[in-house]
Formats: sequence, C-alpha cells, structure tokens
Amino acid sequence: MTCLARYKKARAKSHARAIPERGACVSQVWGRVFFLAFLAWSSTAVAQSDNLLPVPSGQPVHLSDVLLDDNPGELWVRFRFVAPKIGYTVGRIGYDVASADMEHLCQTLAVAYVAKYELKPARVVISLSDRPTEFGQSKPDATQFFEAYRLEESRCIWEGL
Repeated sequence: MTCLARYKKARAKSHARAIPERGACVSQVWGRVFFLAFLAWSSTAVAQSDNLLPVPSGQPVHLSDVLLDDNPGELWVRFRFVAPKIGYTVGRIGYDVASADMEHLCQTLAVAYVAKYELKPARVVISLSDRPTEFGQSKPDATQFFEAYRLEESRCIWEGL
C-alpha cells in the first residue's frame, strides 16, 4: 500500500489521526506544498500581469480607480493609476516620459470609458502615482503626476493646468 493510499484511508475515518502511523510521506507532502505554492504564485503573477496596461515607456501601470467629480462645477472624470517606477531620482521615470504615457492612457482607455458610459465630461484627468494614495489626502512622500484633457471627437486634447 502506498503512502497516499494510507493517507486517504486514514482521512476517511473520523477517528483517524491526521498523520499516518509511520509519519507522512515527505516526498508527497513536499510535492503538494510545492505545487500549491506554485499555483498561488503563478495565479498572482498572471493576475498582476493581466491588470497591467501597456504604455509607451513600458513601465508597469495599473488602474487604481475612476472617479466622477462634479465638484469643480462641471463633470470631471478622473482616472487614477499606480506607476511605481515614476520619480525624480536617477533611474526613475520622470515627468517628460510619463506625460507620453498619460496621453496614451487618455487616448486608449479614457476615450473608450467615456463613450461606453455615455459621459460628457468637461475634463478628463489622468494621474500617475508611485504608490496607492487616497483621493484628496495629502501624501508628501508620494510622487504624483497629473494631466488634464478635454475630449473632442474621440481625441484627448491637452489642457495645461
């Protein structure tokens, strides 16, 4: 009888010990642990890569949230993204490169979103943050880049703020 068969048989009885009399089969236990750890890792990696949005710089960017804001007196749609590689230090992605990413995100994601939900915003705001932040809360250690656009004929027109 193999170790696996004894394990199944022992589990079938309600009064059986959790570990077989001679101990667990190390190779099968470690094999299962490794397999389960691999599944958890691979599903997380796939989920994270599925949420990443392609941008011209190639940096990892994912959508944090979309806010409909009429507080400025007109409808603004705010698309908030996390881009952990942005920053002002050497080796980070600066505003000059990130601005092309924001324009790309406006054109490829915001235009489609606004059309799908039949919104008529006065402005679309694209923001990148190097870490998740709560809207309206000050976080001095976070790097954030913002751009505002108006939509005309399914095109993002930059509006300097």
